[in-house]
Amino acid sequence: MIDRERLGTIVRKAGQIALADWPGDGHALKSWEKTPGSPVCTADLAVDSYLKRELGALLPAAGWLSEETADTAERQDHELVWLVDPIDGTRDYIHGRTGWAISVALVSMRRPLLGYLFAPVRRREEGGEFWSAEAGRGAWLNGRRLNASHRAQLPGSRVPAHKLAVEDADLTLVHQPNSIALRMAMVAADDADLLATLRWGYEWDIAAAGLIAREAGATVTDAFGAPLNYNKRDPRAFGVLVSSSGIHAAAVERLAERARRYSA
Repeated sequence: MIDRERLGTIVRKAGQIALADWPGDGHALKSWEKTPGSPVCTADLAVDSYLKRELGALLPAAGWLSEETADTAERQDHELVWLVDPIDGTRDYIHGRTGWAISVALVSMRRPLLGYLFAPVRRREEGGEFWSAEAGRGAWLNGRRLNASHRAQLPGSRVPAHKLAVEDADLTLVHQPNSIALRMAMVAADDADLLATLRWGYEWDIAAAGLIAREAGATVTDAFGAPLNYNKRDPRAFGVLVSSSGIHAAAVERLAERARRYSA
């Protein structure tokens, strides 16, 4: 049995490590691009190193998949695997904005078992935003049980984005944090009705937030409406679609042609 209290403490400590270098508090920070358009900073690596050590000690039998650690096929030999994004939303982090979070999930047999997000500079007066979920037991934000959006009509749906495609002009823009995990969690908290991406992404971006959204009552799939699996040999999926259950089928239908075109 995993010590959930200890796990929560580890995730919170990871957030404090990131906060110690956050430029929004006036700290200097070294950053660079791993590949064009993919920033990384010293805090990413410090949080990754801390989580790898502490989560490995907490559950030695689990494998490891993280954005900031070289992947190996060895993780697929494990029934349990940690999926970690040390700082999801690095671009917001580097620029001193608040839309970033620590993302940690424990996957069992290709399905998320536990999911945690910690955004230490959001709701700072409450000690940050601490999101958690356990398969079959619900999702929580700062001690409050989450109930996802119940919207039944796609037109008018709230979408966290900077702009909308012409064909989506009937949707409603709401604030978009850089972190994809936080945008997914917005649906879990009924702060948005729909989150959709139409690009290839990685399991570590979505595992924790996907469980949080699902346990809050949202529907979570890839961009085609298919179930998401984790700890695959190729740890990618094309897009993620998180929405109220009442609009999910309509969203899949609307996005189908674009999903086929962009995934080719």
